[in-house]
Parts: sequence; C-alpha cells; structure tokens
Amino acid sequence: MKPLVPGEMATVTVKTEKPFSYLLTNGKEEALLHKKETDHPLAIGESVTVFLYHDHEGRLCATTKTPKITNHTYDWVEVVEVVPKLGVFVHIGISKDILVSADDLPPLPSLWPKRGDQLYCSLKTDKRGRLLAKLATDEDIQEIAVKAPTSAFNQNIRGRIYRLIKAGSFLISDVGYLGFIHESERRREPRLGEEVEGRIIAVKEDGTVNVSLLPRKHESIEEDAQMIYRYMESRGGAMPYSDKSDPEDIQLRFHISKAAFKRALGRLMKEKKVYQENGWTYIVKEEQ
Repeated sequence: MKPLVPGEMATVTVKTEKPFSYLLTNGKEEALLHKKETDHPLAIGESVTVFLYHDHEGRLCATTKTPKITNHTYDWVEVVEVVPKLGVFVHIGISKDILVSADDLPPLPSLWPKRGDQLYCSLKTDKRGRLLAKLATDEDIQEIAVKAPTSAFNQNIRGRIYRLIKAGSFLISDVGYLGFIHESERRREPRLGEEVEGRIIAVKEDGTVNVSLLPRKHESIEEDAQMIYRYMESRGGAMPYSDKSDPEDIQLRFHISKAAFKRALGRLMKEKKVYQENGWTYIVKEEQ
C-alpha cells in the first residue's frame, strides 16, 4: 500500500460523504477532499486520482486538479505574493499557493523575486511537515538546457535568472541556452526569477554563453543621450556637468562612465540640442 504523501498524486477511494466534503482513503490513511476541489460529484467506493497537500489547518487534503509541479517534477511557476522575512508564494495550479522559504532566497530582499516573476521549482516537505516549493539546482536546470551553436554569438537573448552569486547571475534563455552575466556586464543586479534581455558576447566550448545586459555601443549612446537630455529638462534646461566634469561625479549622478557621458554629450552637441559654457551644459532654446 502506497502511503499518502503531501506533494504527490495518489489514487484513493471515496470512503464517506459529508455536506461539503468527501473523506478519501487508501485503506489505511485518510485525506479530506472539499467538494469545491472536484468538478463533478463522487460516489462512495469510487476510485479517484488526486493531488495531496496540507490546508491552512495542517490537515491532509486533496484536489482533483493536477498541479504544475510535484515532489518529483519541475516547472516554471509564477510568484503571486511576497511576504517580508517569510518568503514568496508561487501559484502551482491549485487553490493553495505554495511558499518558497526565505531560507532559500537571496540574503538581500531587493534581489527576491517580485510578483509576476517566475521560478523553476518542484515541491518538498520541511522538517516541520510544511509543503514548500523547492528551487531547482544547477543539475536540474541542466536537464532542460540545450547547447548554444557558435552562430548564436552577438544574437539577442531573453531569459530568466535562476541563480545569483557574488560575481554575477546565471540565466536560462527562452530557447534553453545556459548563460552567465558577469557583474561588469550589467548596470544593476537582476532579481532571482526576473526576465532579462541582453546579447550573447561569447559562446563557450561546452555550449554555454556569456551574456551582456549592456546595450551595444550605438544603442548605448542614444539611450545615454536621451537620459541626459531628460535630466536637463527636469532642471529647467541646464546642468552643472560638462565634458570636463569629474568622472566620479558623473558616475554618481548618471551611473555611466565619463567616456560614455562624453559620447552621449557629443551626440547632443552634434545635433545642436545642447551647448557648454563655464562648466555647465545648457539646452539650446528654439528660436521664436
């Protein structure tokens, strides 16, 4: 006789019926099936396949809905709630959302997944008997990965972050490539479960790729120029920065290097949108 285990599917028999529920059994153990958790009436003695979980009171319960993940199967599940200090809840396709414990999340809450992010998970039961979502390991991710061809070099890539380390972030792309984003190839650190877009800057011999989230140089100049111009507009058309400004001041204000700042400023000056005077930069006013 197979025991009834939370997080797994089981075939059981309807033992008794109450006004709002059924009592199910495998001949030795029992589980509660609320009538709202089945899409049709059941008869005493009928055999039914269910998914087992704990309700908020800790009772072993069942549903005839098939979840996206179990103790032995993985899939991408969406984050539906973030609870500080406790963790994040993911929707697995049943009425009860499942917790990913804070113990399994990054130490910095700013790197926790947000609502709408997705995590690749299965299920597990902790020492306290709680059914929790379990983040996939590197080995689990590798099972769904494919090797990138050398022709993928310099192509755009979209993927989700599945692991964070001090030196950077690991992602798996929407076509299955495994990628690494070094901390020097991003302007901010992505969250666990966040979807990011970048470009492939190297294809390695093992079929994994290195990824940059920084725009290509010509794209970067345009983006930086727009950012600087918007900043000047917010200050009434002037800013106390020029191509002679201190690199640290530029990095602190705009989060870009002085070289990138000068390229973007040069673009704006070439387009006759701004001019510099006495260490300041001004927007060129249109003639009336």
